[in-house]
Formats: sequence, C-alpha cells, structure tokens
Amino acid sequence: MKEGPDISHIAALIGDPARANILTALMDGRALTASELAEEAGVALPTASGHLSKLAGADLITPRKQGRHKYFQLADAEVAGVLEALMGLAANRGPTRVRTGPRDAQMQVARVCYNHLAGRMGVQMYRSLIARGLVLEDGEDATLTEAGRAFATAFGIDLSQLEQGRTRLCRTCLDWSERRNHLAGSLGRAMLSRMEDQGWMHRDTGSRAIRMSEKGKAAFAAAFPEI
Repeated sequence: MKEGPDISHIAALIGDPARANILTALMDGRALTASELAEEAGVALPTASGHLSKLAGADLITPRKQGRHKYFQLADAEVAGVLEALMGLAANRGPTRVRTGPRDAQMQVARVCYNHLAGRMGVQMYRSLIARGLVLEDGEDATLTEAGRAFATAFGIDLSQLEQGRTRLCRTCLDWSERRNHLAGSLGRAMLSRMEDQGWMHRDTGSRAIRMSEKGKAAFAAAFPEI
C-alpha cells in the first residue's frame, strides 16, 4: 500500500495474541496496571511491558500515573469501537476461543463496551430509542431529538454537562455479538452509569458481563420496551 494510512502497522499491533488480550481486557473502561495486564495476556511482566510500550507508542492505549502506581487504559472510544467491530468480524469469519460457563452467556446478554451498555440489552435500548423517535440514526451517526432530550432529562441525565465535554453525545457502535448497533458516546456512558446508580444492574467481578436485578429487569423493560 503506497498511499494513505498504514493499515498494516495498526493491524500488526492488534493482531499479536498477547496485545489483543491486553486491549480486550481494557474494553470495560477500567485502567489496569502492567501486572494485571500481564496476567490477562498470559505473559511475563517484562514481556507485557514491551507490548504496552508499543501500544502506547501507537496511541492505542494511554498510560496514567497515580502516586507510585502506573495504569493503562484504552486511548479513546474510537479504539474501543474498532476492537468491538473486529470482535464481530472474528466471530463471524474467524476462529473462536471457547470458554464455557454462564459468564460467557451473560456477556451476550449484557456487558460493558468501553463505558457503555452492549450485548442484547444494549441493542434493545438503542432500538427502542430509535423506534420511539428519541434518537435518529443516519448511517453511522446518531442524533438525539427534542423528544429524546426530554426523555434523557427525565431519566436523570444532565445533557448540558455532557455537551460541555469533548466526547460526542451520541455515537453508534457495532455490537460484536448482536451484529447491530448499540448506543455509545457520552450519552451511552451516562445511561449505563444512571442504571447502575439506580441498582438496575451491576458489573460482574473480573468480567465485562453485567448482571441485572429483578427490579432492574422490570424497570429496563418499562423504560426501553421492545417495539
């Protein structure tokens, strides 16, 4: 490829199994230490440090220092979106790493994708917002309507505060397990946080899976009915 962005460089960085494990471990939005990421990648700490240096050099992850500790997280939502899309492509066309157990099934029902809700429940929420005219979808873009703004405000979300940030309010993200879009952007993040605050759902320890309480299932179905 003689012109344009160097796809091969980024692809090679993501394509290494250890680095792929590091990146997917950061998909729930948390910042993790090099030791934690070494365990996720299944490599020794010095090897993990080399991988982290390469990923940081390509702006795929961002190092953060807090006191004596150094943490790493995904650089931004754009990187998370690419990883989610690659998971969908791999699930449809490539080999699959098999891990049996209820956690895997729950990941397909509801999980964290960087900082927003994904899986079957995430797609249901997004499709419900569109069906009721609260969100308009145009290709890969999504826009909150006036009715949608009223809904979000009633849901307990401060839109004026979200709009002061640099992150776009509404973004689409292709769900790897459902192969349909779910809601990302600062609104997607705020919706997930609000539902966690209300006790509708909580994150599964050591996993991206999300568990819903019985109260949460009823409340979610009422707020985001399938239409």
